[in-house]
Amino acid sequence: MDKRIGAQFYTVRDFCQTAEDLDATFEKVSSMGYKVAQMSGIGSIPAEEIKKSADKYNVEICCTHRGFDEFLPENIEKTIEFHKTIGCRIAGIGGLPMEYRGDVESIRKFIKQANKAAETLKENGLTFGYHNHCFEFIKFDGKYMMDYILEETNPEAFKFILDTYWLAYAGISVVDFMDKVSDRIAILHYKDLAIENGYDIIMAEIGSGNLDWDKIIAKSFETSAEFAVVEQDTCKGNPFDSLKISYDYLAKKGFC
Repeated sequence: MDKRIGAQFYTVRDFCQTAEDLDATFEKVSSMGYKVAQMSGIGSIPAEEIKKSADKYNVEICCTHRGFDEFLPENIEKTIEFHKTIGCRIAGIGGLPMEYRGDVESIRKFIKQANKAAETLKENGLTFGYHNHCFEFIKFDGKYMMDYILEETNPEAFKFILDTYWLAYAGISVVDFMDKVSDRIAILHYKDLAIENGYDIIMAEIGSGNLDWDKIIAKSFETSAEFAVVEQDTCKGNPFDSLKISYDYLAKKGFC
């Protein structure tokens, strides 16, 4: 895994809705030390403008989250073109769309479509990435939804954008699950989990919550993950401050 830590722009999505704001966000994130970024939650900004700003601040775009409809046969050529224009090899979705979550038949419908998309991306030099939440650990007919996804997707083409927080939230051992899917991880989302007010589970800056980062980081370098990317969906204060806190913590752990 590359030691350059990434910034997930979904963390600062409110500041990425126009080309001008995205450029300013690239500048801020780069000044913190981040050299890699994931594009998620940004506005409808032309690929050429995204690439221009990334190059301007010497930031590599490692991954995206796009709507699943963009991976369907009628749209996938545009999706391939978009990723090649911004110089990004991992094309991801943010999670299973709601319409596929109700039963095993629906999950398998998604799997069939996702396998086709993943294989098309692979033929074009790109990688399909699936970002997990906690709902994949709901059981259907005695098996987790994630079990169906793991067992019935193409391991050579269908990869994971594995989120540490959501695994822990679901009661799944982060390190054990990383080990289980070790050779299928494309990107790791580093996100901490903390407790406040006695019972409330919240997302937190890396190193300020309850996850065992020494073990997670050590295991990360044993997987096929290309990058670890800091993501914090909700921040108690300024999200740029949260990204900086997480970067500084990880820099002390050997990242750059």
